Amino acid sequence: MEDEAIVDTLYSILRLNVEDHSSLAEVLVTEAWKRLERLSLPALSKFALCLYKQRRHFSPVIGKVAHIVDMKLDSIQDIRILSVLMISISDVISQCFRDRLLHKAGQLLEEKDEVHFNYAKRILQFLQNVKLRYHPLLEKCNKIFLKSASHLDIHSISLILGLYEQLGFDNAEFRLVAKQLLSETIDVYYDPETFAKLFFILGPVAESKVRERLLVTAVRMAEEFSSHQVLVIVKTMQKMKCRNSHLLKKMASILHKHLDSYHVIQLVKLTQYLVVLRCHDLELFAKLKMLLLGFLKSSVIPADTAAIIRVLAMVPSFQVEEVIINKAAAVLPQCKLHHLNCIATALVKWNHYDQLHWQNSSELCVKLLRKLNDCGFQRLQKANNLNLLLEELTHVNGEWFEEVLSEETVAMCQCLIDQITWENVLQLSFFLMKTNHRCPSLLDRIASVTVENIDKIHPFEIYFILFLFSALNYDPPANEEFFESCIQRLTSNLSCFGTHRLVLLGHVLAVAGYFPPALMMRIFNVSFLSKLDAQLKVLPDTLKQRVRLCLMKLNRAVCLECPEFHIPWFHEHYCQRVFCNSSSRINPLRQHVHRMLTEILGGSHYARISVLTPYYYEIDFECILDENKKPLSYVAQNTPLDDVEGIHLTRDIKDKGRKALPPGAQRIALEFLDSKAFSKDSHHLKGESALKKRHLEMLGYQVVQIPHFEWNSMVLSTKGEQLEYLRRHLYGIQ
Repeated sequence: MEDEAIVDTLYSILRLNVEDHSSLAEVLVTEAWKRLERLSLPALSKFALCLYKQRRHFSPVIGKVAHIVDMKLDSIQDIRILSVLMISISDVISQCFRDRLLHKAGQLLEEKDEVHFNYAKRILQFLQNVKLRYHPLLEKCNKIFLKSASHLDIHSISLILGLYEQLGFDNAEFRLVAKQLLSETIDVYYDPETFAKLFFILGPVAESKVRERLLVTAVRMAEEFSSHQVLVIVKTMQKMKCRNSHLLKKMASILHKHLDSYHVIQLVKLTQYLVVLRCHDLELFAKLKMLLLGFLKSSVIPADTAAIIRVLAMVPSFQVEEVIINKAAAVLPQCKLHHLNCIATALVKWNHYDQLHWQNSSELCVKLLRKLNDCGFQRLQKANNLNLLLEELTHVNGEWFEEVLSEETVAMCQCLIDQITWENVLQLSFFLMKTNHRCPSLLDRIASVTVENIDKIHPFEIYFILFLFSALNYDPPANEEFFESCIQRLTSNLSCFGTHRLVLLGHVLAVAGYFPPALMMRIFNVSFLSKLDAQLKVLPDTLKQRVRLCLMKLNRAVCLECPEFHIPWFHEHYCQRVFCNSSSRINPLRQHVHRMLTEILGGSHYARISVLTPYYYEIDFECILDENKKPLSYVAQNTPLDDVEGIHLTRDIKDKGRKALPPGAQRIALEFLDSKAFSKDSHHLKGESALKKRHLEMLGYQVVQIPHFEWNSMVLSTKGEQLEYLRRHLYGIQ
């Protein structure tokens, strides 16, 4: 037989679902292996696909295919052939070879005007196989999907969104297109498989009427769902924050018959979804606990052990058995930082809520926590590769890490500072952002590496690096060069950003005091804002609220700092809805301080509490001093005051009281700053608080900021000392 005929025959019998181990298939694989070196590239890609479908992911023949692809990579000019080869050999390639494949795929996608969406899907599958979120290729693939939208069916859309989710990539424009395509054909999908996919795609983004139809249909079809489809429905319900008790009860009742078919990680995820959804099926939870404990006892994989312990701690009224503590103790030396964090979180919770009921349980738990801390320190001390350390830190968060290992981890990153490169500055920035650490040596190194390699770093990654410097309010030594290089790179590549990402970028730059005209004009444009409104409908609620808030803050910053742009203030109604409809809470500290201000100024009518300024900044206290530092009465100023438990609470934004002040008079804004206003273990003000001070001064205030570490210090332990402190700051006495 000819070489191609052998491969074609193998491909045909596999498409006919002949068993992988059938003698004919085995003979054909062996024969093709012998002729591997002389196969044409199309035949090689078809043969590689056959091996992939036979799940021979790590077989020697796949290694041989990878070697041939490595040798002939420069001669491959067909993205179809390359995409098939990429997913087939993805399990046996080095990082260096992976990067060459990514570069080649990017080149071929760039060169072709028309690329079939199936090839782009394969590129996504390759990225998922190698666990890499590579933005340049993701964006190119996304553009192909948008171009091919009319040809995508529900199965393709579901696969694409599933891969996006696993890769941590999201594109509001594609979600909006998918929503429009499928909302029109919602009544077409009656079989369980396609309906589960429809529910997964539309559920989180659907309008109320479509959402209700989805929920009703899901209840009706519940009995027909497979174990995988039930898992998809429950996962999507959790994403939707769905509190439909009828559907939840129905899913819980169906789950009883499917539990035995799930593997351990599926059970962990399922338990998590049900806890978040507040499922009340105690019998179902009892079965889940029993299955999870069974898996725990037999588990030899640290990641699985940690995941089971973490999710068991989430289960309500869970009585901890000694076997769990013993299993945790046995696995600790093999655990990565993320797994140690999971186990520590569970132990602290069980101990706190007194869920350990055997003899000496608390003592055993404390000993285990000490051992766990030691394992964490030892793992850090052994770290000699920054990339591996940052990879471990990706999923680490929570109180245990913050209290026990956070500072030591920053210190270790400083020891490995010479290993910071343009390829890992993003991961390091994420870590510092998450831990709120203002470490000058690391920040300076990030800035210098970024400037030196600005053309190699993707614009989307530069956004996150700038976010770190903006949020921490940190100026590196070559501050102007750093920001200008980043801004130039960003403004030249604004097309890389979705609409809502541009708003977030604009806000990050505004906090740092930068307002690139190209970006501002792009955002404050009627067609852009219309597009943003449409895309906000398909974003998760938390992100949607954040984007709206950032747009308001950006609008406020531009109005105050760049009047030459002639951008109007159009957030009046938004702010009235957010601020005026919320009830102001006068906490005990504010009441205590207001009484002292009354004593200092000579009466309650000399100070206002919880004041909303023009442009909707809320300040803790406001008073007015004349040119001789004497307080001016708000009653004399004709300012309306609402008496709330003897405290003057003012939230009138039109602010009838903001008449022109007498010559030489000064408004004073007194602000109490809690720990959130400062970077960790530092007295350095963060970006948002510095921005607020800057804007209040533009609005005519003299701003007095009282940091928590001064107010709560032993120096101000008596009322007299506090009164003197406030008096000095109000009257500007040194």
